Amino acid sequence: MLAQVHSMSIQSQAASFSLSSDPQLCIGWKLTSAWLEFFPTKRRKPAVCFSLDRALQPKPTPRRIQETFDVETSSRESSIKESSLSVCDKIERLVSLGRYSEALEWFEILEIGSEVVQRSTYESLVNACLELKSIRAVKTIQQHMVKNGFQPDRYLVNRVLLVHVRSGAMAGARQLFEQMPKKDLISFNMMITGFVDSGEYEEALMLFLQLWAEVSDASPRTFASVLRACAGEKAMDLYYQMQHLGVQMDHFTYSMVVRLCVRLASHEHAKQAHAGLIRNGYGLDIVANTALVDFYSKWGRLEDARHVFDNMVSKSIISWNALIAGYGNHGRGGEAVELFELMLSNGMRPNHVTFLAVLAACSYSGLWEQGWHYFESMTRDFKLKPRAMHYACMIELLGREGHLDEAFALIRDAPFKPTKNMWAALLTACRMHKNLELGKFAAEKLFGMEPNKLNNYALLLNIYSSTGRVEDAATVREALRRRGLRLLPACSWIEINKRSHGFVFGDKSHPQSEEIYQNLEDVTNEISTMGYASNNESLLPDVQGQEEHPVSFHSEKLAVSFGLISTPDSTPLNVVQSHRICTDCHDALKLIAAATGREIVVRDASRFHHFKHGKCSCGDYW
Repeated sequence: MLAQVHSMSIQSQAASFSLSSDPQLCIGWKLTSAWLEFFPTKRRKPAVCFSLDRALQPKPTPRRIQETFDVETSSRESSIKESSLSVCDKIERLVSLGRYSEALEWFEILEIGSEVVQRSTYESLVNACLELKSIRAVKTIQQHMVKNGFQPDRYLVNRVLLVHVRSGAMAGARQLFEQMPKKDLISFNMMITGFVDSGEYEEALMLFLQLWAEVSDASPRTFASVLRACAGEKAMDLYYQMQHLGVQMDHFTYSMVVRLCVRLASHEHAKQAHAGLIRNGYGLDIVANTALVDFYSKWGRLEDARHVFDNMVSKSIISWNALIAGYGNHGRGGEAVELFELMLSNGMRPNHVTFLAVLAACSYSGLWEQGWHYFESMTRDFKLKPRAMHYACMIELLGREGHLDEAFALIRDAPFKPTKNMWAALLTACRMHKNLELGKFAAEKLFGMEPNKLNNYALLLNIYSSTGRVEDAATVREALRRRGLRLLPACSWIEINKRSHGFVFGDKSHPQSEEIYQNLEDVTNEISTMGYASNNESLLPDVQGQEEHPVSFHSEKLAVSFGLISTPDSTPLNVVQSHRICTDCHDALKLIAAATGREIVVRDASRFHHFKHGKCSCGDYW
């Protein structure tokens, strides 16, 4: 009786197992059976297997030994092929469901035997590697292809190449690329983009030239990537060269060119890119037009920026942010606030960048009440948690008003560890209001975070110098020497007729140096009658030991003087300065703008300064 019950139990379990609807369970059983057939172990249990066979199958009729062997061999091969297909199907299904790691685990089962894997399975496996950015796995799959004599087509090779590129393994990508018997435009595009993203700009440029030499073709996106690889004027030269050769440009390429113009302060290049956009049918493109709004806004062409903005059929949050920031950067905080309110009324939800732009606008324009209102509104109305840069804006707003204790309290009570930007905002406020003790405390915090940043030492040095603390100033200079830090010469650039001209302190290398210095002397004499007097106090000296040299020859003054003699009277001047503009140059440029009727925009290491009618957009706080 017990034996009968045991037999029925065995049959019931076996029947249940064979009828299971779980494919993974069935596959696992088949693979295990196949494995045991090929690799019998010492401790197999024939009784159990016999019982299962007896329960699941009718009693076999006797056969000759050779016939039995042939049938079993054929059955075993059929079972293996069936299990291989089943595993491949499982892999493809897992990848389609986004379960990439599991798919690669099942691939390990395929590696055990000599199953035939179809192209679709290899493609699924490579896609899994791409999603997981797994170089090790894709190399294993490549080896499996070679081992099984599978020849991948160009599409699949490009997918393998993309895994390398996306994972940043450019050495392996380069090797695979060189081994490709035929390379198409997609292969070149991936490699060029990969080299640019990894900072190997020379490799990207050389590969682009190879592409152009071999096929005389390149997609707009490829060209845009190469532009990223080139620096400054070299990028613009390449842009005009490719344009001359007939390389197709799309909206993305034009937006990249405009972004280059922002860095170069190149109004002429930007105007040509704007014209190209319209001429080639991209006049309504949101990405390219947003790039134009950003350029015109940053360089003080706010009317042009607003014109482009108002004519956009659709606007993204980035478009709104660019124009709000533009108004704020150039001291037009009231208009920035109005635009922000218009954005809200149009149903556009602000993000962290939007609030950063509007808070900075309030800070630059001294809009105390509006700044606090929007800072509190972030959490209250929009459920956005203020970040460190938002706190830095509020610290600057408090510092500008002279509320240094409140600014310090905001740092102390912040819900996160204070950042360098927060301490730098407080240090700037201490410099402006000559608060020695709190400034020293803020400087020490910055020294701990950025021990090798010159500007922090220069700010503290300026505080000591302006308060007559000669010995403390000497201590700071000694610390600079001890650390091997030098206050290197600043450099300023200005673009004239699409060509960039650079100047350093006392520079006489320019072909028109004599005219530049003569004009600077004439202008200095003119603004002296308006109340200008040279000021040797400098935030970051142009040269080491600057106090021994006249401030008249600072790089930004030379750049502006060259601009004055090289352009018509009504032309605005755009200057890029590598360091923070010094007090003397700031005072001088305000008066030069008033005396000449020019608009002068200087982008220094701190912010944009828009000099117009004898005033600066920063409100003399930087």
